[in-house]
Amino acid sequence: MIKTLYPFAQKWSERGSVYLYSDTHFDDHDSKLMDPEWPDPQVQIDNIRAVCHKNDTLLLLGDVGSPEYLKQLKCYKVLIAGNHDPGLSNFAGYFDEMYSGPLFISDRILLSHEPFPYIPYVVNIHGHDHSGTFRDQHFNVCSNVIGYKPINLGQIIKDGTLLRDVPTIHRYTIDCI
Repeated sequence: MIKTLYPFAQKWSERGSVYLYSDTHFDDHDSKLMDPEWPDPQVQIDNIRAVCHKNDTLLLLGDVGSPEYLKQLKCYKVLIAGNHDPGLSNFAGYFDEMYSGPLFISDRILLSHEPFPYIPYVVNIHGHDHSGTFRDQHFNVCSNVIGYKPINLGQIIKDGTLLRDVPTIHRYTIDCI
C-alpha cells in the first residue's frame, strides 16, 4: 500500500500497483498530428495490459477518446476528465471512479489533466502537454511523452525523486514568514 496517499486513494494500492497514464486519444484522428508515430488504440491497450493487471489501478488523466477499448482492461480504472472528454456520463460503465477536475491524492500530490500553475508545495502529475515540456514540480504522463507505457506511481514515490524537493505546506509557510 502507498501510505503517503490519502485514505481514499490508498485503497487503489491495497491489492496491487497504481499506474499513471494520460491522453490515450483512442480513435482521435488528430492524434497523428501530435505524433506521426501515434500507435493504434490496440497497441496502447496492449502496453497497458502488459503492466496493469486485475488487482492494479489505472489512473487515466484525461483525453480518453473512444472508451470502448477500456473494456479490455481488467484493472480498476479512475478517470480525471480532460479537455477532449465529453461529460462524465459518457464514460459511465467504463470507469470505476470519475472526477471532472483536479484531485489531491496526498498533501503534496495533485492529479490533473492540464498542468496547473506552479504551486510550491505540490507536485502536479498531469497530461495534456504533448510537447514533453517539463516545469518545476510537474510530472507529465502524457502517453507520447512516456513512450506509450504507464508509469508506476508507487515506484516513483519510492525512488524519492518525485517528492524530494517538494516541501509540505507547513514547511513552505514557515520558511516564507
